[in-house]
Amino acid sequence: MIREYQDRFYNRKWGVFNHFLNGIQNNPAYKNSKGITTSFDELVHGFNVELLAKNLHQMGAGYYVITIMQGTPHLIAPNATFDEIAGTKPGEACSTRDLVLDISNELKKYDIDLFLYFTGDGPYKDNDIGSKFGFIEPRQVGVTKPFVDKWTKVLEEYAVRYGERISGWWIDGCYRDFLKYTDELLEPYYLTCKKGNPNALVALNAGVGVSKFGTNFRLEDFTCGEMNVFEHVPERRFYDNAQAHILAPLGADDTGIGATWGSFGLAATKEHIVDYVDRVHAAGGVVTFDIGVYRDGSYDPAQVDALSAIRR
Repeated sequence: MIREYQDRFYNRKWGVFNHFLNGIQNNPAYKNSKGITTSFDELVHGFNVELLAKNLHQMGAGYYVITIMQGTPHLIAPNATFDEIAGTKPGEACSTRDLVLDISNELKKYDIDLFLYFTGDGPYKDNDIGSKFGFIEPRQVGVTKPFVDKWTKVLEEYAVRYGERISGWWIDGCYRDFLKYTDELLEPYYLTCKKGNPNALVALNAGVGVSKFGTNFRLEDFTCGEMNVFEHVPERRFYDNAQAHILAPLGADDTGIGATWGSFGLAATKEHIVDYVDRVHAAGGVVTFDIGVYRDGSYDPAQVDALSAIRR
């Protein structure tokens, strides 16, 4: 059955990834915020899912990936387990709006699959809440089983709630070197994701460019493939039974340093984007483009136009 989901993922060809975070869309230092700062809960409530889905459909994206959280105690959907462990109330950390559910409902109208981004290091940037989960800086000390047990309980609430709405999970921060992850500590993430949908595809990220299209855990269903450029092409479709996949940033954001995550502009030409997707897919792989998203769920017209060229 999992092969059918891998085939579906492969046939989708390419998709879009968004970093939607308090530190970006709610931070005036980033264009994504449109110069506005509110509470995190207000930020999430202001996200226009109808506009998002319409733009993804216009571009021709086969699937969509969004961050549930990253590093801080700001989650885009309610989670009673998180609140219980962290000692927070609804809306203080986890938004009162279930943005994941709302996005799922809109994407279904256009037959666009939904993937979710989660992490393997929890809310480590917040010393108080991170300590309650058992993991804060310095991260190189490494994760522990008690931390993994608590953190995967948060993941389980989401996985079970959304069930078959979620086609896959891309879990960041599963580093063996820096965070001291082992097979024993990675397995709970994989198994927890499967509790909601046994056929959901799961990838556990080892870091940028680590082993290119290789796997980080023996049971992974697709490769994380985190890169900083759209250059690498897989040699085959499957690596240790995992579907070949790449994730890289498209935005340049006038930084002059090449592609940057969650930003706007183009670090590659339309011609290169179209050619790259075709070459990767012909070789058996799938491509995910990280692009910038504004706080209201809207996109950079230049990025929309560039990705629409794949469809055209």
